[in-house]
Amino acid sequence: MRLKVPPVINQFVTRALDKNAAETCFKLMMKYRPEDKKQKAERLKAEAAAREAGKEAEKKKPVVVKYGLNHITTLVETGKAQMVVIAHDVDPIELVCWLPALCKKMGVPYAIVKGKARLGAIVHKKTATALALTSVKNEDQREFAKLVESFKSQYNDGPRVNWGGHILGMKSMHKQKKRERAIAKELAQRAGA
Repeated sequence: MRLKVPPVINQFVTRALDKNAAETCFKLMMKYRPEDKKQKAERLKAEAAAREAGKEAEKKKPVVVKYGLNHITTLVETGKAQMVVIAHDVDPIELVCWLPALCKKMGVPYAIVKGKARLGAIVHKKTATALALTSVKNEDQREFAKLVESFKSQYNDGPRVNWGGHILGMKSMHKQKKRERAIAKELAQRAGA
């Protein structure tokens, strides 16, 4: 007898995003890469030079891709995440198998893509289990809306797989019938008395 794979785990194997949608998703996320060490050093030097010149440097919070499982969980729970992308090959899978359920519950569109290394490349790391976008710039709104719509239709609003069917074993069925007969007999006695 073959073992059945639970739907929670099976979705990571069978429901990964198709190649074209994944490509557009990665293109969008590449626009929002966080700065690497060189860019950060240049930015800090520019800020230091501006301070020496007596100017107040503008510090706007950059719109970047968020990463890290704990951080993404917090963003989803607080409702700040607008889109979540999860890797399909996380090991152990228990690290992320609950994340799609949380995203569904909170109404956050999510997708499962092939390759944690591809996600890691976006954020200058070796691997990343999941990425999230909290906001996008105005010029990318249309593309982002298309992605969100496709993610919602494919994952959030997609078919919910249940299995098990609540079929009891023979012993349990007999016990349940015996219990039902006893309850029916007791009700009949109460009604007759």
